[in-house]
Amino acid sequence: MKKAIIFIVTVLCSTTIFAQTKNFLDTPYLETQARVDTMVTPDKIYLNIIIQEKDTKGRVSVEEQENQMAERFKAMGIDLEEQLVIKDASSNFKKYFLRQKEVLKSKQYSLLVYSGKELGEVMMALEQLDIANTSIEKTEYSKIDELELELKTRAVKKAMQKAEALTKPLGQKVGMAIHIADNSQYYPRYNQAPMMEMKAVSANMDKAQPLDIDFEKIKVETNVNVKFALSN
Repeated sequence: MKKAIIFIVTVLCSTTIFAQTKNFLDTPYLETQARVDTMVTPDKIYLNIIIQEKDTKGRVSVEEQENQMAERFKAMGIDLEEQLVIKDASSNFKKYFLRQKEVLKSKQYSLLVYSGKELGEVMMALEQLDIANTSIEKTEYSKIDELELELKTRAVKKAMQKAEALTKPLGQKVGMAIHIADNSQYYPRYNQAPMMEMKAVSANMDKAQPLDIDFEKIKVETNVNVKFALSN
């Protein structure tokens, strides 16, 4: 008896699945694909800063350089708690004659700025403080999630327009969407070591203006595949 019940349930499940598949295949449909992309200017720029003790007779300590940098950043309106973090602190050993060693400390920071102009001002300030070991880590766009949703909406609308253009000459109408697939590829949410262009400034530091820096824009794209039911 139990075997008969199992057999009946199996037959019913198989019939249901077959019926759903058959109904889907019997529905006339048109499949279209649409891709939408855009370029955005990054509004979050991360600058890597390394402060090291100078290997000279009258060297300046890391702590002194750190305090000078912090005071300069505050004067520029930079929020140290929100924009500056310490990434690494280490001590490097350098060998001298007759086995003498001296500890040379260093600290690494990450500074967040919000525009190329602000970055230019920071780089000029660091240069004036004789802190030259800096590099761009990455750039980001803060509203990337909202932008992705907007692009997906535009892509589906574009797929609909393509479907209508294809069916109009045939005298058919585009019905409801019976299947939608988001085929967007995953991509980095930031530009690692982005390209940048710095415009020249005056050689006279007293009259120099902040660097005008243009960053490589971030490309954001989405790709959708939509199946539309057709009717006469």
